[in-house]
Amino acid sequence: MSEAIRFYYRGAVQEVRDTAPTQTVLQHLREDLHCTGTKEGCAEGDCGACMVVVGSLVNGQVEMKAVNACIQLTPTLDGKALFSVEDLQQPDGALHPVQQAMVECHGSQCGFCTPGFVMSLWGMYLNKHGVAPTRCEIDDSLSGNLCRCTGYRPIIDAAKRMGELPLVSFDRAALAAQLQALQRDSLLTYIAGGQQFHAPRTLEELVQLRADKPQACLLAGSTDVGLWVTKQMRDLGDIIYIGNVAALKNIAIVDDQLLIGAGASLNDAYAALCQHYPEQLSELWQRFASLPIRNAGTLGGNVANGSPIGDSMPWLIVLGTQIVLRGADGQRSMPLEDFYLGYQKKDLRPGEFVEALHVPLPRADVHFRTYKLAKRFDQDISAVCAAFALRLDGAQILDARIAFGGMAATPQRAVQTEAFLRGQVWSEENLVIAMRLLADDYAPLSDMRASNTYRMTTAQNLLRRFWLETRPETPLLSSAVNAYACRA
Repeated sequence: MSEAIRFYYRGAVQEVRDTAPTQTVLQHLREDLHCTGTKEGCAEGDCGACMVVVGSLVNGQVEMKAVNACIQLTPTLDGKALFSVEDLQQPDGALHPVQQAMVECHGSQCGFCTPGFVMSLWGMYLNKHGVAPTRCEIDDSLSGNLCRCTGYRPIIDAAKRMGELPLVSFDRAALAAQLQALQRDSLLTYIAGGQQFHAPRTLEELVQLRADKPQACLLAGSTDVGLWVTKQMRDLGDIIYIGNVAALKNIAIVDDQLLIGAGASLNDAYAALCQHYPEQLSELWQRFASLPIRNAGTLGGNVANGSPIGDSMPWLIVLGTQIVLRGADGQRSMPLEDFYLGYQKKDLRPGEFVEALHVPLPRADVHFRTYKLAKRFDQDISAVCAAFALRLDGAQILDARIAFGGMAATPQRAVQTEAFLRGQVWSEENLVIAMRLLADDYAPLSDMRASNTYRMTTAQNLLRRFWLETRPETPLLSSAVNAYACRA
């Protein structure tokens, strides 16, 4: 029997019964609720015109996160709160400080992108609790928004100005009480137009559902699957949404590894990882897509997607990460690199799903770096993503692990280069040989992001950068070779 989707919006509980499970939140806002302040631009989570804020109940507390309404599916709102630009108007009709600051600083011209910017700034306003944001925090909050006429200076000025205006409070306790009343004890089953949407709450429910429906589409953050709907017009069939399975969001240290559940958001996962690898992963965290994409997307989904240009897989591979798969017959694990069998082909049996990742913690003798090359700093797909890990005894290389994204049909290790480096001295002479050997390990393609010549040249140069930062004598600080260090 189908159940209604229930979520909190504009002071009331909304119930959805007959809309398609693949209807986006943006479509529901504009077409069903006739709240047209939220705009549609790219319909793929890039431009930010559709930005909304979603409130979720996590351990009894409300978490507020900006997300792209154009790629989030309406049934995923069940048990949550939705806020659009219509929510910001004050009871006395006054503008919210975020809106007032945009007016005072002339942050809007044509106005199409403005509601999205306002919602991104409002999300930051709520989470900063009246404390003035830093320039880096402003840039990060606006990384998912594009403006083509005003430019960013007056919008950044507005982000600074909003904290100088009288504070408008937000009653999280009252919202928590509203959301608590919407929580379910067991899985949600929503059916419309012959299509089923299942949202289990426990790992056991998910295992059973996956066993019963091995062909169903698994949905996590919808940052990729959402585009299957809006751009490719795919028929997803039945959907199993894992976003409500608390066990899949677990992040914990187990022995000498960091366990990251497959449902942990990219932001939560990278926040935990950067506690252990701050120098190596902080820039990649900031440059991974945009803040709203990282709020919604999951590290497990990025890995399960298997994209040859995914930013997480190269460094996970060189660290020796194990992937844990779960099915009705139990768990099995393997090195992450063995999970990828070919382009978009994975060692995933019918009825299985990715449960967790086990990421080794730092070792004093392992020198690790990862680098991303793309045309833009924020919100861009890598042309090349490189990862290197050397285990050194003084200047002697005991083990070498090198992996690249964007250089092959899957994230792939440089087997011949690694074999040469093992047992060698980490010297410039051996570096030069290793750089040449990369051409034997990879035959990159040319596409709209980069030519094959660019990819090979930059891959070789990134290996040199790694040597400069880790050479036994006078290694350079990363800031000395990092053009983006000022963003940190």
